[in-house]
Amino acid sequence: MEFENAESTYMRLVIDAVERGADVQGTAETPKRAAKAWADLTSGYQANIDDIFKDFEGNGYSGLVLQKNIEFFSLCEHHLLPFFGVAHVGYIPSKRIVGLSKLARIVDIYAKRLQTQERVTDQVADELMNRLTPKGVGVVLVGTHLCMSMRGVQKFDAITITSALRGVILEEPDARMEFLNLARP
Repeated sequence: MEFENAESTYMRLVIDAVERGADVQGTAETPKRAAKAWADLTSGYQANIDDIFKDFEGNGYSGLVLQKNIEFFSLCEHHLLPFFGVAHVGYIPSKRIVGLSKLARIVDIYAKRLQTQERVTDQVADELMNRLTPKGVGVVLVGTHLCMSMRGVQKFDAITITSALRGVILEEPDARMEFLNLARP
């Protein structure tokens, strides 16, 4: 992959700058490993949601579909440090439903980019609204940001919660309450 070769060279420069004259044997293959890691961590840019998204007739199901605790990992676009946590994704079908694994895959595609947690939350909600045209969508992400704990303010226990509500989950108090109660971490 072209990315790996270019990034491998870049990573070698970074490691050399950090080591500055230190004779460290363990980092000889690090640029190659780091480039592969970055290729995986940013694989959402190459992913095509059309390749994974398959929807089905809902057969009249009109209740809330909620998948909780979808683990995600991402990279903060401001510091290039990881943030990670769980996503809770739900929707109320109109006519179509989607395979449950697709909810997790959509989260992965958007999380595996240089991101903000707020943007991932909105992108997942908007993707489901556009593809399924459901009655409503709710997405909650609960994340830990290493830029908050490793550097700067160094708040180790800080958790960030973001939500995106669409359609009836936003507009109707009963639907909103049901989603938020069931999605409660």
